[in-house]
Order: sequence, then structure tokens, then C-alpha cells
Amino acid sequence: MKFETLAVHAGQEPDSATGAIMTPIYQTSTFAQSEPTVHKGYDYSRAGNPTRSALEKNLAALEGAKYCAAFSSGMGAIDAVLKLLKGGDHIVAGNDIYGGTYRIFVKVFEQFGLTFDFVDMSNLDNMKKALRPNTRLIWIETPTNPLLRIVDIEEAARIARTARALSVVDNTFATPFLQQPLSLGVDIVVHSATKYIGGHSDVILGAAITNDNSLAEKIFFIQKSSGAVPGPFDCFLALRGTKTLHLRMQRHCENARRIAEFLKSHPKVKHVNYPGFKDHPNYSIASRQMKDFGGMVSFTLKEDNIGAAKRLTTLTKLFTLAESLGGVESLIEHPASMTHASLPRDVRMKSGLEDTLIRLSVGVENAEDLIHDMGHALDAV
Repeated sequence: MKFETLAVHAGQEPDSATGAIMTPIYQTSTFAQSEPTVHKGYDYSRAGNPTRSALEKNLAALEGAKYCAAFSSGMGAIDAVLKLLKGGDHIVAGNDIYGGTYRIFVKVFEQFGLTFDFVDMSNLDNMKKALRPNTRLIWIETPTNPLLRIVDIEEAARIARTARALSVVDNTFATPFLQQPLSLGVDIVVHSATKYIGGHSDVILGAAITNDNSLAEKIFFIQKSSGAVPGPFDCFLALRGTKTLHLRMQRHCENARRIAEFLKSHPKVKHVNYPGFKDHPNYSIASRQMKDFGGMVSFTLKEDNIGAAKRLTTLTKLFTLAESLGGVESLIEHPASMTHASLPRDVRMKSGLEDTLIRLSVGVENAEDLIHDMGHALDAV
């Protein structure tokens, strides 16, 4: 089946008890047992819940995978993946990854003996140089958050295999509609399903997805043992979101392209980060591994003034000043003081994340209205 059909139907059947078309919300913590033996069905909702199972099957199908473990947040999924490692293991990651990912790496897992190197993965020579004999995981974001850099997934996965390291792609920005990293040789895909998968800014949820039987068994064990599982209502909301993922992503991409082109021509804008521009350093790679270029745009102002950048984020009317992304409504934020504030300034600046950088999550509103809103705010700065 094609993606659009899977989005609507995968993992979902009419309810056997009532015939309900929508997957019921099994709001229960426990399940009746026929006898006190090892149970093969559902027994306790931390271990498994029918609503969660439907979502996991749906997300696995969308990524072209066999297995998906859902978590209570994207960070819960990242936490579970890192628990596949042990003290002394080394990880290579991008140097402009999401601030929360950087924080859990260095503030939580370094104390347990994991070590990290952060490099610009848009040039894979940097990744190769960072490899060590004890490198056990390559962590990839593409497009990256918030600089929209592109990493060659297939080549990065090949390098990881040669190094006998796991390869993981955070596919939150692209979604499985735009790219499917597992088909390019990656071992694990993670999502903050809070974002485009949910799509309506009303659920917090994460996922770790794989085709590897052994990895899946370990991830499911961690999911059950650590307990960072989503509730059935959250899973229901995410399932509602996936049904329109393809429709929403098409509009997100269309609108982001229009906004990026407008910003590129505006006299107050210094630089626009958008992988759909032909002068983007890895445009050819993005064109090869993505269906379209996504709904995210970031840009810097010509005026090198952090105050001006912050003020701009307060002047828009349709772009709401808020963290997160991927909802139907457009959002604007200042990474240096919001989503990436956990990165030390010298680390941010070294990676190219300037003080005047502004990130947009372009929603599904009318593009002309969004352009007018952004233009008015820029003129007022």
C-alpha cells in the first residue's frame, strides 16, 4: 500500500466489540486474566495497551518498519536508545542538534560514562575523523534543528556499519512522508511525535522505530522497564494526526517554500536556511533523499543585534511566539534563548547558531497571510 493509505489504515481495524471505526481509547491500567500464568495478551498498560499497539503498528508501517515502541515524549525515545549503550561507549552527533538532545547527552548520560563528540555532519569527513575504536553510535538529525543542514543518510549509515556502530536518525523534521531513513540503511529512527505526527500541538509523544529484531527486543524491554510510556488518550490523538500527515505536510512544504523565498529577498534578512534552495550546500542530497524540503525555515538578520531578533519574535500576529513545531499553526522562536538555551554560547556560536537566528515552523494557513504578517514584523524592527 502507498503512504497515504497506510496513514489512514495501518494498525487499525474496526473495533471487534462494537464495530467502531476509530480505535477506542482503552483507558485502563490493568486487564482481567483467565488464569495466573504468563499472559500472552495484555496484562498491564505499562507493558502494553491496545490503543498504543495500534499507534505503534501505524508508525512502523509509515517508516517501512517492523517494530515501533511509543514513548511519553521524544526525549523518552532518545533516553531509551541511549540505554542500549554502556559506560565507556562513544557517540558522534551533529553539532547543531536539538538543545534537549544535547542536554540529555552531556548533562545526564556523560555521568554514566558515555562520551560524545559533536561535529558538522553535513560534511561526513568530519564524522569520519571523530570516530574512535569505542564509537558505538552515530546520532544524525537531518534536516538539523535549527540550521536546516542536510546529512547524507545512506553514506552516514554505511560509515557507521563499517565502524560497527549503530546509526540513528531523528526524523522529526522530515517525517516519514518526506524521508524514510531505514530504507537508506539506518538502524533506528526516532521521532518527537509531538510535532508533525501529532500535528495539532495537543499531545506529547515519542517513538523509536527499527527493523532489527534484536534492537526491537531491547527497546521494548527498556520501554517496559523504565516506564516512559504514553497514555492511551495521547496515542489516540497521535493516531488521529497520522491520518492527515500527508495532507498537512504538503501544505507545510508549500508554505515554507513561499516564506523562504520572501525572506531571501527581504533587505533586513542576512541569510535564510532552507534546504529547498539550489544554493543550499547539500541541496542535491536533500533532493535525492527527501520528497520535499519540509516546513521549517530559519534566518538571521543583517542587524547583528540579539535585541532586534528577540523583538521581531514579538511583533508577528499569525506566527505565535512559542517553542515546539509541526502544528497546523505557524510558530516563531529565538533558539539562542529558547529551544537551544541549554547549549553554552561558545558551543552555539562554533556550530553556526548565531544570536540573531530565528526559527519558523510554517503552518498550514494561507501563505499570503503569513508573508504579510512576517513582512509587517520585519518592517517594524
